[in-house]
Amino acid sequence: MRIGLLVNDIATEKAGYTTIRLATTATNKGHEVWMMGVDSLALDPDQKVRANAVTAPRSNYKAPKAYLADIQGAKSRSERITVDDLDILMLRNDPADDQQRRPWAQTVGINFGRMAVRAGVIVLNDPNGLAKAMNKMYFQHFPEEVRPRTLITRDRQEIRAFAREEGTIVIKPVQGSGGTNVFMVRPEDMPNLNQMVDAVLRDGYIVAQEYLKAAEQGDTRLFMMNGSPMRHKGRYAAFRRIRTGGDLRSNIHAGGTLEKAEIDSKALELAEMVRPKLVGDGMFLVGLDIVGDKLMEINVFSPGGFGSAQKFENVNFSVAVLKALEKKVDYMRYYRRNFDNNELATL
Repeated sequence: MRIGLLVNDIATEKAGYTTIRLATTATNKGHEVWMMGVDSLALDPDQKVRANAVTAPRSNYKAPKAYLADIQGAKSRSERITVDDLDILMLRNDPADDQQRRPWAQTVGINFGRMAVRAGVIVLNDPNGLAKAMNKMYFQHFPEEVRPRTLITRDRQEIRAFAREEGTIVIKPVQGSGGTNVFMVRPEDMPNLNQMVDAVLRDGYIVAQEYLKAAEQGDTRLFMMNGSPMRHKGRYAAFRRIRTGGDLRSNIHAGGTLEKAEIDSKALELAEMVRPKLVGDGMFLVGLDIVGDKLMEINVFSPGGFGSAQKFENVNFSVAVLKALEKKVDYMRYYRRNFDNNELATL
């Protein structure tokens, strides 16, 4: 297969990132792998999508760290490739990472991905599905049973009334990731509510959610692939994140710690409840963040954590992804592209 991986910026990729793990595994399995940043794409006058991309100089790497060193160093091979000639284009850029510094870059993957679909490339996740998920309001399209009670507004008084009604709430921006500008508002915090609201309002609309007390025990990241909980060698691709101290956030870079996840019947029920929409929107690879009997978030843009799942399950989940991609390319060959991209995305 010829695989392209679109990222925000190759220079800022890290060896632990899921994207680099996928690229390393694909290279080791003999696939042709190209990496490109969102600023490297072009739609040429002949209506073909091209990109200034890099590929690794070797065909085998013992670890993602070595692969990344070659990709980011002088040994990498650079070429202006025709994206339309790829078998697979994986959109692994996160629009939230470009929200402040490069707002123009947020929709690049979606827009160029749509053009590549037109040329017959399998683009994952489906760019039209991703366009629907550009902010946290996408979550509200899933069943009420899976979500915390939620208010989305810019009105301070509505947020104050919601906080009084719920007792304790969480507020965060509609757009954003990584725990930035996320606040827990308890009854004793009400005198400072305006300051917290002001901090979040700078990013646009505010999501105010009921506080799930189970979050004090952390959350579980469960990967979905092809619309189902991801398993390889009998192991679920999942891990658990635990808060440290009084920090509301369990994100690892926000101070959280990791442990093995136990995927129970409730987690599988939640996965089944969100499956129809994920399949309908062509979401090939997704991360569910589970707190108790609810979902906190559904991550469809560049969901990460394969390394954490592998640490506890001793399974290279990138291998399962590559097998799924190989099947999709076979389907494309067998059926001469008689499926829409969003259908093929989750077959």
